[in-house]
Amino acid sequence: MAWLYLNPELEAAAAVVGARVAIRGEEAAHAVKVARTRVGERVSIGNGDGVIVTGPVVSAEPSELVLEVDAVRLEADPLPQLWLAQALAKGGRDEMAVQAATELGIAGILPWAAERSVTRWDAAKAVKGRARWESIAREAAKQSIRTRIPEVTEPVSTAQLTRTPGLVLVLDPEAEASISQVELPSEGRVTLVVGPEGGIAPRELAALAEAGAIGVRLGPEVLRTSTAGPAAVAVLASRLGRW
Repeated sequence: MAWLYLNPELEAAAAVVGARVAIRGEEAAHAVKVARTRVGERVSIGNGDGVIVTGPVVSAEPSELVLEVDAVRLEADPLPQLWLAQALAKGGRDEMAVQAATELGIAGILPWAAERSVTRWDAAKAVKGRARWESIAREAAKQSIRTRIPEVTEPVSTAQLTRTPGLVLVLDPEAEASISQVELPSEGRVTLVVGPEGGIAPRELAALAEAGAIGVRLGPEVLRTSTAGPAAVAVLASRLGRW
């Protein structure tokens, strides 16, 4: 399978068989110097917004890599969109969730400053933290040859989370409803809420429930914060016929 590189300026109108498409700057330098991409190899270039072109490399320089298009993928974002509200967590577990959820098809990610989150982002950390999550999502999308890179929003509070549009499912091991039983919409957005290591605080659960969120359980086991979100995404992707 062809490796994916990014060119955010690639437009659908330019994605036609026979066209030549390039990547430049750091992306090209990485392709040539690190990945050792050479003329004749097949690679893909995407814009992160639904367009991917694939073909053999016709020019490979550290400043610019060019391919000749022989295959095109143009994909709309599948509905309903699946989003992940991931609580900030220590030990890089939140970043592990971001990576896996991206590979599994998440459309967007909300960094959640939950009450029991040990990790805290002040103003400076919020900028760096968001950039870090964006980088993880971008690289995971490239590795999994996704047509779309998930959006990573600014950090949200619990109050902001209660105003999330669409269906909100809160992963709670003590919930009565199973994630395999809840009714899913055919359009719009479904957001999965995952708490930190210590779980979601009772008053946060109450606030989310009051706002219309539905508590769901995954199974008899209590999963780590790094595992719960990706596991839930996998279940919903299967239920929605994407797998």
